[in-house]
Amino acid sequence: MKNIPQVNEKVLELVQTVAKEPAVADALKLIADQTEIAMQEQIELCEIEAPTFHEEKRAASVAERMKRYGLSNVHIDEIGNVIGVRKGSGNGPVLALGAHMDSVFPAGTDVKVRQEGNIYRAPGIGDNCSGLRAILQVLRALEAQKIETVGDIWFVGTVGEEGNGDIRGSKHLCANNKLDGFIAVDSTDVGRVLYGAVGSHRWRLSIDGPGGHSFAEFGKAPSAIHAVCRAGDKVADIQVPADPKTTFTIGTIKGGTTVNTIAAHCEVDVDIRSVSNEELLRVEAEILSAFEGAVKAENARWGVTDETKKLRLTKTQIGNRPGGMRPHDCPVLQAARSAQKVLGIELTNYGMSSTDANAPMSRNIPATCLCSGGKGIGAHTLNEYFVMEHTELGPQLIMLAALSLAGTKNTEPLL
Repeated sequence: MKNIPQVNEKVLELVQTVAKEPAVADALKLIADQTEIAMQEQIELCEIEAPTFHEEKRAASVAERMKRYGLSNVHIDEIGNVIGVRKGSGNGPVLALGAHMDSVFPAGTDVKVRQEGNIYRAPGIGDNCSGLRAILQVLRALEAQKIETVGDIWFVGTVGEEGNGDIRGSKHLCANNKLDGFIAVDSTDVGRVLYGAVGSHRWRLSIDGPGGHSFAEFGKAPSAIHAVCRAGDKVADIQVPADPKTTFTIGTIKGGTTVNTIAAHCEVDVDIRSVSNEELLRVEAEILSAFEGAVKAENARWGVTDETKKLRLTKTQIGNRPGGMRPHDCPVLQAARSAQKVLGIELTNYGMSSTDANAPMSRNIPATCLCSGGKGIGAHTLNEYFVMEHTELGPQLIMLAALSLAGTKNTEPLL
């Protein structure tokens, strides 16, 4: 990778200091020693169904485990997130470590884990039961070594990260709590650190009217398909910046009944993406305006004034993930990259994606997404599997970054 900003030397020195604290060094070793225990926990969580919008059973298990590992302040919030608070010494920042609990697989999917040596096969075993395993490992290590922090660390199992869940758990968490930092834990590649969140807005735009026979009603009935064509012509010419990268597409189009019918219905699904919320909203407004104008133009083309015979537009938002970017000197990014260096992990992916970190980034909360360790293959497929190798690196990385951000007995919080 080219043009990656340097790690701040003072931050690196602080993270090195944290790593050398005896209790922290023991906690890092404990994580390595308990990889088998942690893998068993990953298996147990995977075998609890958790489709998006139906994470209750897995949430109950995550909450029970948090309590068993030493947290007394554990609750499930209004939307279904599991939140366990590990209090600091007072007057410090609040850092959340969040891993999503839901999977893309519907109820009834066979989630029994099958082991083949160091390979574990099951839908959801990597995405994101490995993330849950990692944050629970961090919790166990902190509690076992009685490590005190200045700030509070929240351990969170979020709901609705996948698909139409629209990161609803993370959005609710950030909108209803005062957080000073956020580390999402998703995927497995410990070489990845995200500095940007790709936002996406999705709309289903439906146009409806009376329709009619292509000959008999010609000149009387406006066409829903023609209106969509008018809108598409405008949308195709919308200008977007290369930086911040912003994209749009009309992804699907449906409508009409026969070749000799003036279409009474036509609908499209539109996808708009950007790492900039401002650009996301600007392009969204242009696209919606194009469809509104197209309906008016098609009605006017045929001189339709009777409201009952006019085309009408229905706008339904079917996706809403906010975007955002963090500056390279963001303390969470600097702590994560410094922790990588201390642990000998190479930064191989410094980029942007769509994760639970979208919500805090969109609110300018210092945030990133780190990974669990191990190797996840085939996510979102029935053939998904997880390779148990170097699984300790994920929780070690997360813990070291978290302690540097929250502050220890010997260091001030980076947040």
